[in-house]
Amino acid sequence: MPRGPVNLLGRYPNDLLLGHIDVLRAVVRAARARHPFQVDAWIVFADHLHWVWTLPAVDDDFADRWRLIKLAFSRPLPLGERCCSARIAWSLRG
Repeated sequence: MPRGPVNLLGRYPNDLLLGHIDVLRAVVRAARARHPFQVDAWIVFADHLHWVWTLPAVDDDFADRWRLIKLAFSRPLPLGERCCSARIAWSLRG
């Protein structure tokens, strides 16, 4: 049963998760449709979230699920967040 916290890169002050909770819900639904998992517990704060999932016995790749969620969450967000030079060099969002 995978669980843990996920933090935004720049945690304070940052309300990105709560400000775009509708996007987060939609991308989690899409990820669950593509790679099923059970959400046992999930709490979202302004700058981080905690989660507990139950994965199917035949597919326990939670890292791929997180990759899909993070990628799909960041794409529709407006550009303009703070971004360090290393992330810019790798074409990553802040």
